[in-house]
Amino acid sequence: MKVLLTSDVKKLGWLGDVVEVADGYARNFLFPQGFAREATDTNIKQIAKEKARRAEERRFEREQLGRAARAVEGAEAVIAAAANEQGHLFGSVFKHEIAENLRSQGFEVPDDVVAIEEHIKQVGTYKINLRFDEDITASVNLVVVPEGADIEAFKAAQKEAEAAKKPQEAAEQQPASPDSKASQGEPEAPPEEKTQQ
Repeated sequence: MKVLLTSDVKKLGWLGDVVEVADGYARNFLFPQGFAREATDTNIKQIAKEKARRAEERRFEREQLGRAARAVEGAEAVIAAAANEQGHLFGSVFKHEIAENLRSQGFEVPDDVVAIEEHIKQVGTYKINLRFDEDITASVNLVVVPEGADIEAFKAAQKEAEAAKKPQEAAEQQPASPDSKASQGEPEAPPEEKTQQ
């Protein structure tokens, strides 16, 4: 069934769009909730001005989201949390804490744009993605420090630890050279015997 949307409906369309939906979905949900009407010429003409106004509002909103994403790109949020000596947190860092920290720095970051894949339960530095819209994203650095720690000293220690880890990881990832089998004491394969003809 073709219906005319009278509101923006997530993953379906914008106000004024004519979309194809299942009859039951239209009759049991869209029509009773006031999200859609029958897609008649009269209804389409009646909503034309509202559609243009809403499209302009959406364009303006997207511009604002784009500006907010560009402004916050590469910013750093620092959160102090209670942790044990091994750096394990007594709890987790939540989305609203990250957004709140960024807002306190003057960035426009609603809680729901913070995308955390899994709970953060360890002190350290993390790359956090912000999803303002399907195609408007930014990334920020999150530094989780133990409560009472000197933030700059903690960040310097983290950088040193990362720098020390990189050469070690590179050495572990190098493929074994042909000579390495002999140096490791592994027997060399015997030369192939010539077959008599």
